[in-house]
Amino acid sequence: MIFDTHAHYDDEAFDTDREELLSGLSSRNIGHVVNIGVDIKTSKDSLLLAKKYDWIYAVIGFHPSETKQMSEDDIDWLREHASKENKVVAIGEIGLDYHWSESEEENNNQQHWFARQIALAKETGLPIVVHSREAAADTMRIIKEENAAECGGIIHCYSYSAEQARQYVDMGFYIGVGGVITFKNARKLIETVEAVPLTSIVLETDCPYLAPEPYRGKRNDSSLLSLVVNKISDLKGVSVDEVIKATTQNAYKVYNIKK
Repeated sequence: MIFDTHAHYDDEAFDTDREELLSGLSSRNIGHVVNIGVDIKTSKDSLLLAKKYDWIYAVIGFHPSETKQMSEDDIDWLREHASKENKVVAIGEIGLDYHWSESEEENNNQQHWFARQIALAKETGLPIVVHSREAAADTMRIIKEENAAECGGIIHCYSYSAEQARQYVDMGFYIGVGGVITFKNARKLIETVEAVPLTSIVLETDCPYLAPEPYRGKRNDSSLLSLVVNKISDLKGVSVDEVIKATTQNAYKVYNIKK
């Protein structure tokens, strides 16, 4: 069954039918989902979902766009719950996002908390889920400076060059691939999927966002990952079953989940 390594089912887009949708995913070949936090509230919501459904896991952390008011108290909260909650499988989504950043000061603040959360992941023995947008050089630099290869993780919604993807794979990271791979302007991601081994790719929706074609612009959910699987199957020249088997094994491995 398919493993969705990155979802946001706590989002208000699912408020009207969340339970019905989640309860029906197993019948649509979805075996596991990891719900991702972007701040304290969504991290708490992710934990609630993980406790309610045995096949859902939680990732807790601060998205770069949510770090403006972040403090060491937040790090303490993340440490406490990462240590005591066995359904927490990573620290994330953390990283850098310069798309909406308005100043060098804001960029520097993002960099500080990215490094701080990497340190927390290493301290707690968890991998990281990395968000990086328009910040390729600084993301790579901080990951190297902080020796993030020690904890490993996923480069979520990968959007940079195939060459840089190979560098991440060489460090032990996995490349997150979702609906974007089906877009007409997905040349970079297509080149990346062709360049890196299937043993280094995981599937993700980022739902409710980034639905694959022909549903682009509509609400995404884990059941649409079958379209991503089909595209990867075509690009790699392997069967659909092989893509599902490999990416699911990769997800178990990166999140340290026992089958």
